[in-house]
Amino acid sequence: MKFTISKNILLQNLTYVTKAISIKNIIPILNGIKFELTDKGLSLTASDSELTINTFIEEKEITKIEKSGTIIIQSKFIVDIIRKMPSDVINFELVDGLKIKIFTDNNEYSLNCLDPKEYPTLKLEESKTPLIIKASIFKSIITETSFAISNQELRPILTGINLKIVGDLLECTATDSYRLSKKNIKLDSPVKEDINIVIPGKNLIEFEKMLNDDEENLELHIFNSKILFKYKNILFQSNLLNGSFPNTTNLIPTEFEIIAKTKLADYFAAIDRASLLTQGKDQNIVKMTIDDGKMVVNSYASEIGKVEEKVVIETSDKAKLAISFSAKYMLEALRTIKDEEILILLNTDVKPIVIKSVKDESLIHLILPIKTY
Repeated sequence: MKFTISKNILLQNLTYVTKAISIKNIIPILNGIKFELTDKGLSLTASDSELTINTFIEEKEITKIEKSGTIIIQSKFIVDIIRKMPSDVINFELVDGLKIKIFTDNNEYSLNCLDPKEYPTLKLEESKTPLIIKASIFKSIITETSFAISNQELRPILTGINLKIVGDLLECTATDSYRLSKKNIKLDSPVKEDINIVIPGKNLIEFEKMLNDDEENLELHIFNSKILFKYKNILFQSNLLNGSFPNTTNLIPTEFEIIAKTKLADYFAAIDRASLLTQGKDQNIVKMTIDDGKMVVNSYASEIGKVEEKVVIETSDKAKLAISFSAKYMLEALRTIKDEEILILLNTDVKPIVIKSVKDESLIHLILPIKTY
């Protein structure tokens, strides 16, 4: 193997594939990145057996290909080495079988490598009928829901995002049982068979970082136990989570006793300021009171003091309710809404709080209240 390549091109692709390297790897060979060079280009692959990422750099993007070959380069240092190389163009040469020389005119690294024969065979299969969606749309779906996934392994299914497609309606849901986020979008064409899968949330969050806000198509190749995303020169394959995602349809109320409209920026700022006194607390609780057509958000910490914020709202003069909730959960939900005005939908102090955009009905956030005594 011998080739010369632009530092920036290689670094970008290495940054993608290293997201599949896990510190929990118990198979030493999977701590490496597979470099596979042919006369058509350079393929980079990394995997932790549950997540596999491959990128392909075409021959036209490589400065010079002198000799093809395959090698496994240990991932621990390679990204930092490439990032700190002083030249814009970097040379690679395989010497002595399992040693790679990485050099420019002024510096040189020699790294011990791993035997490619020991690297497992990874199948990155594509289906005949992939689901096609704009990358920008899928990126926003992940952004708007992934914050609500659970970080607790007690219920592994809740660490994932539920992707459900019936006909031409795609429904994406995440919940940790204390809050819920649901996004619905209309597809350009219906699917022939209904889809109901759960994708590990941490994998989707990493994939979202690779997507641009562009009109490029993203292909979803869905199988029984895995999903393959194909985007530009990236293949991103993740295992699916086993088990059934809870039916959340009945959790979201359809009728409300109180509907309050307010400006997103004002409501966000009020909760943000009110939560300052409770930041050291586990649940970061603030209290919202609606009475006589007015809203007050307040918090109290016995050892510090109290804060009170008034928010201008539009609601019925008869509306009256005091409800407490996690400021952290509310702020995370509000950050995903892009419109200027929101609806706060309420029933009683023990029923869920529902947040929607005034203009966009496709996104719904639900937050359970916290009973304070």
